[in-house]
This record gives sequence, C-alpha cells and structure tokens, in this order.
Amino acid sequence: MDSKTQSGAMVMDPVFSSAMQLATAIRTGRISATEVLEAHLAQIDKHNASANAVVTIDAEHARQRAREADKALAQGEVWGSLHGVPFTLKDAHATADMRTTTGFPPLDHIPREDSTVTARLKAAGGILIGKTNVAMLLGDYQTNNPIFGRTNNPWNIEYTPGGSSGGAAAALVSGMTPFEIGTDLSGSIRIPAHFFGVFGLKPTENRVSLIGLVPDPHGTPRSIRIMSCIGPMARTVEDLALLYGIIAGPDGRDTEVEPVPVNEVPALELKNLRIAFAPTFADIPVSAEIRDTIEKLAQQLGRSGAIVEEAALPALDFNRDLSSAGELIGMILGAFQPEENKPPATLAQYLEALHRRDQSIIAWDQFFNEWDALLCPPAMTSAFTHCEPGSPLQVDGQNVPYWTISAHTTLFNYSGNPAVVLPYKLDHAGLPIGVQLVGKRWDEPRLLAIAKAVSSDHRAINARIYNSSDAVGPVYKLLLHIFDTKLSIAWIDDWMDRPNLRRSRQEFTLLANLLEVVDQTIGRSVVAGNWFRPLQFRLNDFCQLFT
Repeated sequence: MDSKTQSGAMVMDPVFSSAMQLATAIRTGRISATEVLEAHLAQIDKHNASANAVVTIDAEHARQRAREADKALAQGEVWGSLHGVPFTLKDAHATADMRTTTGFPPLDHIPREDSTVTARLKAAGGILIGKTNVAMLLGDYQTNNPIFGRTNNPWNIEYTPGGSSGGAAAALVSGMTPFEIGTDLSGSIRIPAHFFGVFGLKPTENRVSLIGLVPDPHGTPRSIRIMSCIGPMARTVEDLALLYGIIAGPDGRDTEVEPVPVNEVPALELKNLRIAFAPTFADIPVSAEIRDTIEKLAQQLGRSGAIVEEAALPALDFNRDLSSAGELIGMILGAFQPEENKPPATLAQYLEALHRRDQSIIAWDQFFNEWDALLCPPAMTSAFTHCEPGSPLQVDGQNVPYWTISAHTTLFNYSGNPAVVLPYKLDHAGLPIGVQLVGKRWDEPRLLAIAKAVSSDHRAINARIYNSSDAVGPVYKLLLHIFDTKLSIAWIDDWMDRPNLRRSRQEFTLLANLLEVVDQTIGRSVVAGNWFRPLQFRLNDFCQLFT
C-alpha cells in the first residue's frame, strides 16, 4: 500500500503492502529487506500484546537473513520470487531450529528439519520471523491452547479470530506479516479469512505436500491423509496465486500429491462466466445478513455480464455429508489416539466411509462440468464473541449448534474441491463478511482467475457508486465506502484532487464528522487504527481546504 506525502511523493507502507509489492520494492532497491523486516518486528512489538497472534519469534536470525538478502541483491543475486520478504507461519508447520507445538504440550519440540512448505518458502527467498498461534491440535474454530493462551480478533478483541488458523489471520490483518500459510481440515483457512476480511485459499486435496504438518517428535505415523489441505492467506488474489505456485506440487515425499501441473493464472473476464450461487445448503442455518450478501453479489455479477443462477445443486443429503465428514475425521484421528471406551474404526467401516465420500465427489465433479464456480457463504455468521467451545452460537437470535459454524466449508473438504474466500463488506457490528467461491478439482488457476475477476468487479462497482458529481453525496458515500472496503489512500487522493469538486460548508461539516468517526474507530480497534490512521491524516489535509 502506498500513500502520498505533502510534497506528493509516494511513500510505501511496508506493513500493509502485499507480498508481491514488497518483493518488487526490495528487488528494485526501493526499500531494503532489513527495513521491511524491522517494520514488521516493530508492528509485532506494538500490537501483539493485545492480539496474542505471534507466539514464537527469532528476530536475530531473521535480521541475519535480511542482511544476507540485501548483500545478495547488491551482488546481483535474487533468491526467488519472495527475496527478502518476511513472513510468519502457523504453529503447525515444522520449522528447523524453531519451536513448533501445534498448541499441544506433548508435541512441543524443536524440529531438526523444515516441512516441505517451510522449505519451499525459504527457497523462494522468504525470511521466517516466527510462528502464529493455533487451536490445540488444530481442533477448534477459536484459537486457544494451554501453551500460549487465547488469540483475540484485532477488529474487536472481545471477538474470536476463528480457528484453527486464528493467529495466522490476526497477524496478517494487523500488519505483523504480509502473508501466512494455513491448514484446512474443515474450514481453518476460510473461516478466519472470512472473520478478518482477508483472502484465503483451500486448494484441491492432495495438491500441497502434508510432510511436516503437525510434526510428531515421537515418530507416530501420520494419520491425517485425506480432507486436510495446506493453503495461503494473503491481502490480494495475486498473492494467493504467487504463494500457491510456490508451495503446490509433488515433493518426492508425500506420495499422495498428484503430479498435476501448476499452471499460470489465466486472464478472465466476468462476461460469459457461468457462476452458480447458493445462499445456503438445504436447511443449514445462515444469517440474513450473509444470505443477503450472497444474493446481492450474485445480482452485481449478473449485471457485469456473468451468467448467474441459483442453480440446482447436486442431489446430495448435505447434512448426511457433514455427518460423514465428521465420522471420517474421527476415524483418522482415532487411528492412533482412540477415544476412551471406543475402539478404532475397522477397515470395513473406513472403506464404507470412503465409498460414501466417492459419491459426493462424483456429484460435485458433474456439477462443475456445467458451472465455472459456485458462490456461497463461508460460514453461517460473521465473527462471534469468545465463548466456551461447544456452546451454542447465535444466528439472528436463534441458538445454533457450535460446530455448525464450519458447515459451509466442511462440505468442500469432504468433496475435495478448491475453495477461496474473498473479503466483501462489513456487517452491522463493523466486522468483516467474506464470500466463498468453489471451483472444479485440480483447477486452482481458473478459480483464482475467477476470484480476481469477482473482487476486481466489486471494486469497479464501488467506484461507479461513489463517483457521483454531487458535492454532498460523495462525502457520505465515502464514509460508507471506508468501512465497507478499507479503500486505499491513493483512491482518496484521487477523489480529493478532482477539479470539479464543489466545496461547501455542508461538505466540510460532513468531513469533520467523518474525522470524529475515524478517531473513535482508531480508539477501539487495533486493525482499524492501522487502516484508518493514514486516512485521518489525509482527511485533515482535506479539511484545511475549507478553512
């Protein structure tokens, strides 16, 4: 993200730029790897106490690597597409010589080698800062464990960040890291992405090696071999594509990762894309606000040229699929850690469960032969307040079972389809709402291209809405737009510099009110302060035009 100084020069914001922007700026000498790293360490030092997102830090080793990155670049050597870009990793990936716990004391150790994902990010030039907090054994939709405690949502610390990648998403949205790599067995990438207003991709099953995920120092064979995926979390679709391209593909160790080519993301336009939408699945609960979000976005995409329909979904019993997914997860987790008074599943039971799953996979494959993507909710509600795991959650005033929060995401772990969550708007409480796009198995590049087209179209729609020539209307709409999309400083500068802007006392009053709202927002939210403080400076400049 860039902003302008009073002289008009563009100044880079290293803690809220995308990974691609940082990598380009470092390679071109606009900023050094050391400067970028120090900015992120300062952000962690300033905000981590309230969020408890980053739980392990190796600042000195990161500083050493940043110096080496700067020296290499000075000598004309580029390590890779992430040269000099710092990052954190969810505390479920093995990291050589860095503490790894998965939030569970018996797994608390220092691995001797990196996971495949860690090694690939480092080989691409990334600089590991530290690890982010997780739910214990990745087993909850909140982020809390007996080693590091609870992670809070930087939008409002009374709310959960989701889980199990809650620390990852909190660090990303707070400017402590430019990207993260989450894990997703039933929504652990997509639910936090939805709760935080960031982008998250769950790839096709068996696209990314699971070697080194939830490392066990005792050498127990890995039991989680199906449904679980590793994928990126970022600030842009372009970053998702970059990171996916780095981590995907066979590694010679995870024998179940298919040798399917990882292709470039194609350029697609919405025109003539076939997009189905589903406000929910069968009778799975969803809030009216999220249902309305899906329906309105579907309408917008239709007006932009896409072929959009509330299409007939596969003839599946979705509640049965969710139950079967839970049974399969129980089987694989219980293989080496059976529940008390409950024997592990038999081979026959496991094969029967896989047979049921095959029917759902086939049904969704047939569906995506007809549709380019499915637009649907990522969860039944936006972020909820911290609570005891298993407690009922409120959806439009009704109690709903806790574990239903993952229903809209788990369906696609069960089917194996890739799915991406995009930020869309803020809810009535000022918390993010995302949308989920699901695509054909093994075709992440096309899904990411559709996601880019959808998110770009959303920005274009907003630009048209807020580009009125009316003197008062644009200010009021700007207020709505800020809280809806966290628009860039560059967009504000363009709006301020329009020559046909009629300046009036009424407009000045509205701007003054906007400044007051910004002040109040900064006071109650870590992430809002990071987004809105530069905005406040620019609005102060604007208000001086009226004095």
